[in-house]
Amino acid sequence: MSNDASTTPKRCGYVGIVGRPNVGKSTLLNYLLGQKIAITSRKPQTTRHNMLGIKTEGNTQAIYVDTPGIHAGKQYALNRYLNREASRVFKETDLLVFIVDRMKWTDEDEIVLDKLKQFRRPVILGINKVDQIEDKTQLLPYLESISKKMDFAAIVPLSALKSQNLGPLEQEIMSRLPEQPFYFPEDQLTDRSERFMAAELVREKITRQLGDELPYRMTVDIEQFEERNNCLHINAVIYVERDSQKGILLGEDGSRIRLLGTEARKDMETLFDSKVMLSMWVKVKKGWSDDERAMRRLGYLD
Repeated sequence: MSNDASTTPKRCGYVGIVGRPNVGKSTLLNYLLGQKIAITSRKPQTTRHNMLGIKTEGNTQAIYVDTPGIHAGKQYALNRYLNREASRVFKETDLLVFIVDRMKWTDEDEIVLDKLKQFRRPVILGINKVDQIEDKTQLLPYLESISKKMDFAAIVPLSALKSQNLGPLEQEIMSRLPEQPFYFPEDQLTDRSERFMAAELVREKITRQLGDELPYRMTVDIEQFEERNNCLHINAVIYVERDSQKGILLGEDGSRIRLLGTEARKDMETLFDSKVMLSMWVKVKKGWSDDERAMRRLGYLD
């Protein structure tokens, strides 16, 4: 019997990428897709929203769900929102990829593990950043010890940033997707709008440049996104909670925000394949990160 594309059954399913903050979940998503859709930085809690990254190859469609890092902090409405977003994937996915940071097991990894033990579908453990392990002889004993924590479907050492061992990880994922028709068109890459992606690119530049100076209680809202004369005109408002934070973002004579705008605009032109005219403002909205109503107005929706 022929086993060509017309007779091979299609496989499709949702694959949650979970773990504590800053273990490389968004970097992994970008490299699996072969295109940047999720913003990244070395700062925890860079990812704030669940985002779908859709990869269709042949008869297989993997719908990856990038999630905020699950963490212990619950003191602000924003922290509670991030944990709720991440926890949704335990109910809505066909399998999970649990990412940990090489040989650094923490209390927050343990929090994720406790949630995973209630998940009744396959869980693949991805041990990220193994390229940074100096003594590779320590890896095998660590794999043996971590395998006893739970009955994982597979354990895959990898490096998302170096694209090492991503092929075996994808094989483990694809082989476990349910046999069913595709959910999305074959050329669709994500579920997020261009307006959302523009806001995320601005937030990425701020987080990368000012992560130590500016608290995480900063967000970006796109007030205008329209095409005129073959050029995208984008107006972005950056909300902070204090006047001092506004000064940090603006910089001396506006030098900082001009630099941030230049970097964000370049990435937008690459992503949208269009000339971009980007205008940015900074506004103070006191206490927005602990105000559920303000968060909903700014796009943080359950």
